[in-house]
Amino acid sequence: MRIPRYKRVVDSLAAELRSGRWPVGTRLPTHRELAAREGIALVTASRVYAELAAMGLVSGEQGRGTFVRDLSLPGEGVDQQFVAADAIDLRFNHPSIPGQADLLRQALRELATAGDLDALLRYQPHRGRGQDRGAVARHLLRRGLSVDAEQVLVVSGAQHGLAVTAMATLQHGDVVAVDALTYPGFKVLAQSLGLELVAVPGGRAGPDLVALEQLCVRRPVRAVYAMPTLHNPLGWVMSATARARLVAVARRHDLILIEDAAYAYLVEDPPPPLAVLAPERTVYVSSLSKSVGTGLRVGFVVAPVDRVAAIARVVRATTWSTPALATEIACRWLEDGTVDRLEVRKRADAVARQDIAREVFAGLPSIGHPASYFRWLPLAESARADRIAATLARQRIAVSTAEAFAATAVVPRALRLALGSVGPAELEQTLRAVRRVVEEDACR
Repeated sequence: MRIPRYKRVVDSLAAELRSGRWPVGTRLPTHRELAAREGIALVTASRVYAELAAMGLVSGEQGRGTFVRDLSLPGEGVDQQFVAADAIDLRFNHPSIPGQADLLRQALRELATAGDLDALLRYQPHRGRGQDRGAVARHLLRRGLSVDAEQVLVVSGAQHGLAVTAMATLQHGDVVAVDALTYPGFKVLAQSLGLELVAVPGGRAGPDLVALEQLCVRRPVRAVYAMPTLHNPLGWVMSATARARLVAVARRHDLILIEDAAYAYLVEDPPPPLAVLAPERTVYVSSLSKSVGTGLRVGFVVAPVDRVAAIARVVRATTWSTPALATEIACRWLEDGTVDRLEVRKRADAVARQDIAREVFAGLPSIGHPASYFRWLPLAESARADRIAATLARQRIAVSTAEAFAATAVVPRALRLALGSVGPAELEQTLRAVRRVVEEDACR
């Protein structure tokens, strides 16, 4: 079979980059220069660099060009690998507070003396047992979302919830509008399912809804993936007015709204979820991974009634049902107030960690919601995010660059720092080390 010309260029450049022909940080030919050198169209040259970026071999920086990436960095792009056990990982959040292990011990003891343990060894209904869906519905009511238990599906974490939602509602080739900086897990999902992500520009308060409207006129957008209450990585919370405008756009263009509320519990008294404003077209996805524990892979999806059966079929096809033991513990904690109490304590913990980050980065243009577990750190014009990340990696500190979050070909110069995975004293010391490396790089 004949290999397309641009694929041969991609393969040739990829081999050269992996061989180390060009030192890390080398600025590659411009798109126009590559097109002239290889005898390909300018748009094809852009496609070549986009594929090399997706492979993690190069990074594009706005206004500066395309550069050779440091391949020694632990997985970037859409795939973020775990780092060595002795490294300080500021890429993933698994917030925990004192006493959580004791809560689990107590729950296991109570479960051991409970009634029908045999039931937990059997298959569960695909959507979850009725009492479990009811527990989730009552929990969501306390978050301002009133839904019937028949609209709820219990899933294996929010990522699984996003996956079954996308598989049930979207098709290969569908166009999905996302924020220009978005959750890497959704990028992985889109890539796996053959969805086309189109970036919507935004600022510190939310997406540019005029740009979204214009995009819907130009392209056959099928859905919008949004994080209206605590955007990851920028930490914005969309205003009630902006949410109403987003819903209006969705109704005009018949869009599905996929609402990711994984971090929503950290915001006190937010505006109503999109699922309240547009219940007929919104699929709401959240979990207990951040509010309770990342190892408790229990999440929930709230869908319009006419979509529940399709999503349930995909749950059956992927995991059949959630693990009965984890779901039983999770729903007991939902009912007895344990989850509510943990959420209150974790909000306070996140506020304290943001205070540390603001103090450490005083004078630098860092961005973060006052109660979030992450901080966005834009870099100077002369800085190289992958170079800074590589320097920190040698100091056993792992950070994410903007590349992991960017839905655009051109990646902004920035770091995203997870604040919820180390103790407060160690966090302050580590963030000060990050600041030193950032400032030293700016002086190069």
